[in-house]
Amino acid sequence: MSPLSFSLVMLAGLIHALWNIAAKRAGGDSRFAFFTSFLMMGVWAPAGLWMGWGVVNGWGAAEWGLVTLSGLLHVVYYVTLLRGYQRADLTVVYPLARGSGPLLSSAVALLLLGEQLTASSGLGLLGVVLGVFLVAGGPGLWRAGRSAEHQTRVRLGLVYGLLTGAFIASYTVVDGYAVKVMLMSPVLIDYMGNFVRVAALAPQVWRDRPEAARLWRLQWKHALLVASISPISYVLVLYAMQSAPLSHVAPAREVSMLFAALIGGHLLGEGDRLARVGGAVLIAAGVVLLGLG
Repeated sequence: MSPLSFSLVMLAGLIHALWNIAAKRAGGDSRFAFFTSFLMMGVWAPAGLWMGWGVVNGWGAAEWGLVTLSGLLHVVYYVTLLRGYQRADLTVVYPLARGSGPLLSSAVALLLLGEQLTASSGLGLLGVVLGVFLVAGGPGLWRAGRSAEHQTRVRLGLVYGLLTGAFIASYTVVDGYAVKVMLMSPVLIDYMGNFVRVAALAPQVWRDRPEAARLWRLQWKHALLVASISPISYVLVLYAMQSAPLSHVAPAREVSMLFAALIGGHLLGEGDRLARVGGAVLIAAGVVLLGLG
């Protein structure tokens, strides 16, 4: 992975952790996902128009099919993530989602896209896996004496984290194919996906408009923050994918674990901080090895 690609992924990791903390604090559901996608359409309209002028009208069925599939996968991923944040700790859901997703997408890249895994990259991948386990709580996940409520939250965190990770792997492979094989613009694949997401989520908002209006008044600031910064994170990753193997970029994104453990654990007051910070350090070491691969 080149220094430029590595730097893009590091910056993306910090931004990704910050917007996930904002989404967790908002406590939103599918309507919050609608708010953020709708705001993204407005906030990033200048970039969408600038990049799409004279390009989008040349897209065929393949390009529009990828945009539609990507948008739908992002909807399911985001709604699943938000539900996980409602029912479990960010420091369980987030690392499991971020860890399992890249492992699955890297496996697909290695098996189906013909990418190679070097020795240092393999060690880095192992470091990410072990670090994610520690950040999620390590052996403390099953420690005796924990309350029934805690155990329930952990189990829900495991389920939602792994389920979210599967959708992360799915959209990563689809978007990676779009930018690497179809040579589509990373900005456009992300921006045009907002229209798909808004259309898919609009019925939920329309069914109970008074409740949606109430939630908007409570959550619009968090939604605006997420809408403003989350596309930057993912577009940086897509640009990195254009010049670096997907099997390196996807796991390297997990540097966001370090930021989430240090920032999110403090802000949200979630426990097992020592194990989670240790895991974050291990992830950082794994990321360095991935960068050398």
